[in-house]
Amino acid sequence: MTNIPPPAEELRILDHELRQLDARRAQLLARRSWLLGVIRSAEVPVPAWGPARASAQAPAQPPAIWAAPAPHPRRPEATAPGVQNVLLVLGGVLLTVAAIAFTLVSWGHLGIAGRAAVLGVVTFAALAAPVPLLKRGLRSTAESVAGLGLVLTVLDAYALHEVALPEVDGTGYAAAATALLAVLWAAYGRSLGALRLPLPAAMATAQLPLLLWVVAVDTGHHTITAALLVTAALDTVVALSVPVRSVRVVATVGAYGTGAWGVLAAGWLSWEATGPSAATRAAALLALAAAIALGAAWRAPAAQAASGLALTGGLITVAAAGGVLRSVLPDAWTVPGHLLCGVALLAVRGTWLPESVRRGLRWSSAGVQALAAAWALPLVTVVLVGPVGWAERVWSGAPSDARDAVTVSTPWPSNTETAPLVLAAVAAVLALTFRGGPHRSVALSGALGLAWAAVLVLPATLELPYLAGLLTLGVTTAATLTAAAYSRHAHVSDDGPARQTEPPARPRPSPITLTALGLALLTSLHLVALSLAAEAATLAVLGSLTALFAAVAVRQKHEIRAVSAAASLAYATALACAAGASLDWQPHHIALLVLLVPATAALLAARLKDATSTLSVEITGAVAALLAIDLAAMEPPVLALVLALCGVIAAGTAVRPDRRQVGYAAAALFVLATWVRLASWEVGSPEAYTLPVTVPALVVGFVRRRRDPGTSSWTAYGPGLSVTLLPSLLAAWGDLGWPRPLLLGSAALLVILVGARQRLQALLVLGGGTLALVALHELAPYIAQAMGAVPRWVPPALAGLLLLALGATYEQRLQDARRVREVLGRMR
Repeated sequence: MTNIPPPAEELRILDHELRQLDARRAQLLARRSWLLGVIRSAEVPVPAWGPARASAQAPAQPPAIWAAPAPHPRRPEATAPGVQNVLLVLGGVLLTVAAIAFTLVSWGHLGIAGRAAVLGVVTFAALAAPVPLLKRGLRSTAESVAGLGLVLTVLDAYALHEVALPEVDGTGYAAAATALLAVLWAAYGRSLGALRLPLPAAMATAQLPLLLWVVAVDTGHHTITAALLVTAALDTVVALSVPVRSVRVVATVGAYGTGAWGVLAAGWLSWEATGPSAATRAAALLALAAAIALGAAWRAPAAQAASGLALTGGLITVAAAGGVLRSVLPDAWTVPGHLLCGVALLAVRGTWLPESVRRGLRWSSAGVQALAAAWALPLVTVVLVGPVGWAERVWSGAPSDARDAVTVSTPWPSNTETAPLVLAAVAAVLALTFRGGPHRSVALSGALGLAWAAVLVLPATLELPYLAGLLTLGVTTAATLTAAAYSRHAHVSDDGPARQTEPPARPRPSPITLTALGLALLTSLHLVALSLAAEAATLAVLGSLTALFAAVAVRQKHEIRAVSAAASLAYATALACAAGASLDWQPHHIALLVLLVPATAALLAARLKDATSTLSVEITGAVAALLAIDLAAMEPPVLALVLALCGVIAAGTAVRPDRRQVGYAAAALFVLATWVRLASWEVGSPEAYTLPVTVPALVVGFVRRRRDPGTSSWTAYGPGLSVTLLPSLLAAWGDLGWPRPLLLGSAALLVILVGARQRLQALLVLGGGTLALVALHELAPYIAQAMGAVPRWVPPALAGLLLLALGATYEQRLQDARRVREVLGRMR
């Protein structure tokens, strides 16, 4: 509705708006004056338009004349040296192709004299032309012509074989020809020192003579491999001694290429060796390759390259010695033999060798040890994962030995009898190598893990009896747990002196402590999985582990106590389940036995002073309680009892000042217990489920308002009343009888009276709304009957009259509604 103000009020509003406009105009004028002053001081012409035209006095300036941009010269897309090189390379290639075509196609059209004359004249001219070209300073042209001359010498050699020496073996002739060409090209390059092409070309050609010669004489794979390695050695010498950079690059590439080919061939020969003699010959080849790599590492100018070459040389040395040992030892001892050779490389520590070489050899030894440990890893995996299969065959009978116990679901790997020895040896080397220094803790942790793996696979490897294997794992669990409990802790270092008021920093666990604790838990789980084969073994193992971890939790503090206490309670839960199954109890009866664990956890948590230990114990107890609830889920009466007992435990925990929030969980558990019990009695009335919630909620709300009178009635009584009134109202609307609506209406009336007396908003609103809806439900049949007898035009007419009445008394109704709102607002 539009409300037009009186004239006096409208005049006041207009005056206020005009004052605001005047103030804004004054601000804009002040800003304009300041801008004009700035423009005049800078001698900038004022625009000849707008209000500033009349007041600005700055002289007009002539319009600026923009100069046309200067044309940029077009830059060439290719440089002159680049064009020159392209032309020279293309010319040399075309001449080379023409020479090859002449030699291969047109050779037969000339006589002997003509052939010799043509080849001699052209080759001599091509090789001699660079001399005057270099004197004139045409170095690039000389390089192209010299390249053509080198190619012509190759064609000369080919033509000589085809005409004069056709009966000579091609491979042998090629070996001699490449050797002669390499020498001639090297001499030619040395005589014309300004040319860059002949010397690297000679070095590249020198890779072929020895290899072609051994292939021509057909001396076998060992000789070919030796030829490759000798060529690599010569390339290494040239790469380390010749000052010409291009020759060093070609020699380095040749050394790496022929050396890698030779090492692979020698390794294949060592692997295929069937006896000590063949293995020794292959080892000699590998030793030659190792000597080349180590010699290059010794003389290499770069430390990184030296370390890499020494690493390669060390690995080749291990392969050579290990190959000989493999030929005389059983297959199971192949890895230990190579490991022994790798450990022997550590003897270079403290020797006169350069530091880069010693570093590379140490890394090669570490690589061999890592490969040996990786070889034993599948066996460790089989031993750890195999016993999981007993979960499907619980208490089916104890196996004959430890190997049968771990291979219930996975096969045993072959030739792994020496895996414990390998793991123990690597652990010992790791512990002895890092006896000091900053990496000592990490190294000892790794050594501890390897020693643990060796002990873990030892019973199955030796095929010890089943009980002996369980005893070994039990002792290992106790030993690793003891190591975790009594190992030293690492202290947190401070950057500056500690303040007198600050408490000392709590020591944090060292890597050895964490590793030992993790290994203890893993061993205990493995032990439990193995014990599932026999009933007595399961009970004994679970009882022992419960006592062991509990003893460590009592003696230790901080993280060790937290983990040990949680593990002890977890194994106690498993022991309760196993004991109940051993007594042939039903799952819902076992649930009552499992409840001892959360009860014990609640008592322990109240006595512990460490927050971490307290939290771990409480979490474990909560998980055990959930397990008990799950076990009793199929039996509602027992489930109600279990929920009630869990509520009692939670209520006892909520007594502690720092665990008041657990009281909500306790209340929820009690309510759930009541509901489950009512459901088991087949009670279908909603009030039976809601009243046990409403009564305690109203009591709690009453107590809270007594302690804090400022608490709102919605906070204190709203949840409790809503839990009962709303479900009962829904049930009453679907109930055809009269007792439920009568009782609900009476309860709503009582709530309204109490709310009116105490002036509580929540009680008035909830009770009044419920009573109105109940009355509407009771009057609904009569209203429907009356509406059937009234003409259809009557409801619209009544609605129109109502709207007219409301419009006529609109202002009075607004005042009445405002007073009602104020009255409800003053209530709590």
